[in-house]
Amino acid sequence: MKPEEEINYIVVVNGKPEGPYDFEHLKKMNIVAGTFIRKPGMDDYKEAHEFAELRALFGFSYEKTAPQYFASFDQRLLASVIDYFILFLVYILLILLSFAFVKEQGERITFALLFLPVIPVFKFIYGVFAEASVKQGTIGKRLLSIKVTDLKGSRIGVLTSFFRNLAKILSVAPLFFGYLYSFLNKKQQCFHDAAAGTLVIKDRLL
Repeated sequence: MKPEEEINYIVVVNGKPEGPYDFEHLKKMNIVAGTFIRKPGMDDYKEAHEFAELRALFGFSYEKTAPQYFASFDQRLLASVIDYFILFLVYILLILLSFAFVKEQGERITFALLFLPVIPVFKFIYGVFAEASVKQGTIGKRLLSIKVTDLKGSRIGVLTSFFRNLAKILSVAPLFFGYLYSFLNKKQQCFHDAAAGTLVIKDRLL
């Protein structure tokens, strides 16, 4: 771990990244709690009050920042496609393995089609626990750097996640209007998000 004096900080001043500045230089700057700052190894900027060493230096108190950057409809759709693609691959692999025990071709086709409706069920169960986990999202969401939170940006519980995923049934019918609802509000919530009191947010990148 580098000493604080050796860490180089990039500071957003008047909307433009400036620096790098060392810790001693930061002491002479007009840093406020909401100043966007990034350290080496970070992909995203954070506000100054989110850094423990800067809170100690400037006397800031940590404040939970309300989400301001929301995942778009196409990002969420792509995340869902990725999740289903992965589940289909797993399903196909399991079917191929089962063919070692099912020899007759007609039975193989019946067996493969019989369990096809199980995929959405697994997607539901996986979504409930993945979105309530520490990662706050399925593999698809994590690959796109988006996650599910409550209205304050915090992790949701299993019950909230269950209700959110169950409410997707209403978002699908009729005519996927519940998903199109995301175009009608600033936070880009689908119907199931509004019903469960959740958001799908993305990383803040400058």
